[in-house]
Amino acid sequence: MSLPVNLPMIGKPRDRVDARVKVTGAARYAAENNMKGLVHAVVVSSTIPSGRIKSIDDAAAKKSPGVLAVITYQNVPRVNQPPAQPTGQSEKGGQQSGGPPPDSGNYAEPHLLPFADANIHYVGQQIAVAVAETLEQATHAANLVRVAYDETPAKTDLLAHRAEATDKGSQQAPPIHVGDADTAFASAAVKIDQTYRTPYQHHNPMEAHSVVASWEGNRLTLHDSSQNIFAVRTTMAKAFGIPKENIEVMSPFVGGAFGSKGSTWPHVFAAAFATYQVKRPVKLWLPRKQLFFTNGHRPATEQRVALGANADGKLVSIIHEGVSQGNDVSDYNERFTRPTRTIYACPNIRAANKVVVLNVASGTYMRAPGENVGMFALESAMDELAEALKMDPIALRLANYAEDDPVDHKPWSSKSLRQCYQQGAERIGWSRRNPVPRSMRDGRWLIGMGMASATYPAHRAPAAARARIDASGNVVVSCGTHEMGMGTATVMQQVASETLGVPFETIRFEYGDTRLPQAPISAGSLTAATVGTAVFQVANELKRKLVELNGGQELAAGDTYGALLHRHYLTTVEAQIDAKPDPEEAKYASHSFGAQFAEVAVDADLGIVRLRRIVGAFAGGRILNAKTAHSQFYGGIVQGIGCALLEQTRLDAHGGSFTNVNLGEYLLPVNADIPPIDIIMVEEDDPHVNPIGVKGIGEIGIIGVAPAIANAVYNATGKRVRDLPITIDKLL
Repeated sequence: MSLPVNLPMIGKPRDRVDARVKVTGAARYAAENNMKGLVHAVVVSSTIPSGRIKSIDDAAAKKSPGVLAVITYQNVPRVNQPPAQPTGQSEKGGQQSGGPPPDSGNYAEPHLLPFADANIHYVGQQIAVAVAETLEQATHAANLVRVAYDETPAKTDLLAHRAEATDKGSQQAPPIHVGDADTAFASAAVKIDQTYRTPYQHHNPMEAHSVVASWEGNRLTLHDSSQNIFAVRTTMAKAFGIPKENIEVMSPFVGGAFGSKGSTWPHVFAAAFATYQVKRPVKLWLPRKQLFFTNGHRPATEQRVALGANADGKLVSIIHEGVSQGNDVSDYNERFTRPTRTIYACPNIRAANKVVVLNVASGTYMRAPGENVGMFALESAMDELAEALKMDPIALRLANYAEDDPVDHKPWSSKSLRQCYQQGAERIGWSRRNPVPRSMRDGRWLIGMGMASATYPAHRAPAAARARIDASGNVVVSCGTHEMGMGTATVMQQVASETLGVPFETIRFEYGDTRLPQAPISAGSLTAATVGTAVFQVANELKRKLVELNGGQELAAGDTYGALLHRHYLTTVEAQIDAKPDPEEAKYASHSFGAQFAEVAVDADLGIVRLRRIVGAFAGGRILNAKTAHSQFYGGIVQGIGCALLEQTRLDAHGGSFTNVNLGEYLLPVNADIPPIDIIMVEEDDPHVNPIGVKGIGEIGIIGVAPAIANAVYNATGKRVRDLPITIDKLL
């Protein structure tokens, strides 16, 4: 069934329905669930990167005022091995054909049973938890725990151990072999072969990871800051050996996540252990310093990109290979070659991303995982190739425009990248760009312009939804998805309103609780397409039931559904559906595309970079809400600016510890760092991607920002920065 036409709701810039409760403080986040009898838990972390615990002296901690328990591997309740998170979406064409079940497990460290033994794998590993009446008492007790170690040699330096890289986790981005890339590269008329590096980066959401846990008999309730509540439920059910129906996970508001809250991390187990042992509700809130070690990060990478082209700019070879940091307790792989299979037509492609197993905390998904850093390398290399060819960077990209999927040769469900290039170039004023480095000036400032492409796969997974209308005409639509600031509740009300043909104000969307119909993780830019389709289909099913109730006829002018229920002496009518991807969708390659443009000014003497303007043009299928979509793109670009110019977590290779573990030293962009940002939403109709034509836009806004800025800096200065972030020392 196609969407109704001529109804004025989908796409409109509606204000967020949750805005008032958030700005007034009425929204309740995980750590704000202060139950009767609540006690507090504080984690003790390892201080070495490799070895074994020789002894834990917790006597002083246990005697400390208010302390109820100190839990270590020696007295922890024994649990089953929790299920690991799925390895990722289909790599063939990007469209997820079914995907993992919405409630599959998601333990982040599948090779480390929480608190299970004395082995130490990285600095910051959670090894004990102190439980006390107050947060201060629990913190004091945790500080009194004394741990002695038998330390063993640690591997902490990515570049020093790159030769030991393995294929661990490569199913997240399998190697690509099309044609003979090495032979084609060797005979190419023009070629570049460079190495690019990206640093460790951390998510740093405003809301710290936190959980309030309580056991009642064999029932566990979790108020968890999570973007994947059904997977948390399954993970804990399998670990504790109880039915998943005995576990409720609630997460109605999430104060930022960016991927870090998509997994179940050890602190959730620590809280569950604590409440099980002390028989009272337990709150566990991780301070900012611990977040840098215990809840994931974007791993550091080193990438080689070799491009070979004919004299006319047509690519004959793409080689993209390299390594990222991993460890022996996680299977995560920073899949930086994923966009390589998608973005340019080339007869010979070889790509592989391997993992170097280090004694460093576990990496995880961070906004546009793989694509963000992979496109930095690839799009920087494309700019270098354009320079070698004396060719305009946009012209080079158009010369290699992929008319179908470059690897599988599936047709695109839709693709409007040409329009993104055209409209973005017009908005930034690309025609006034001088390609000669250091040729544009404004007083002491060197002016440069750069651009880059962006792409991200369009995913869709199974989801369920329920809709109920009452005799007052009010509609409740329910799905256990998540709201992390992207406007999910608002756009779902818009979809339901337009599909049913009822006022927006009569709709209420319920979410954030495992008692509701199942939904998958809110990540991978799949929520709008996945949950939106489920809401669209359940609204259609509810409407079908109402039409059937009305004798098979649409309502007459002036009639209402509430009146229809009254006529039939009904208080409610309800519908529920399980929405699954149609196999027909997998016949197409589905991706969002975009083009990023940057104008910079660089102080000729001091190397200071000042952004003057950013333009992002994006084609993401049907836009459900122009206002929230604009915010999504804007936020992604701001995060991309941080990636390009500021963000890096420094690792002390000697001790295996991150060192700038606070917001004073881990630099993030502030208002003064952000120039005017122009967002262009290119109109795109996609009849193949899913029933509502939505591709998802949560991540594509960050992709391409870093290389666009790096390319602009080169145009301004003549200095090519291949090692993020772009800092003063690299330009002097």
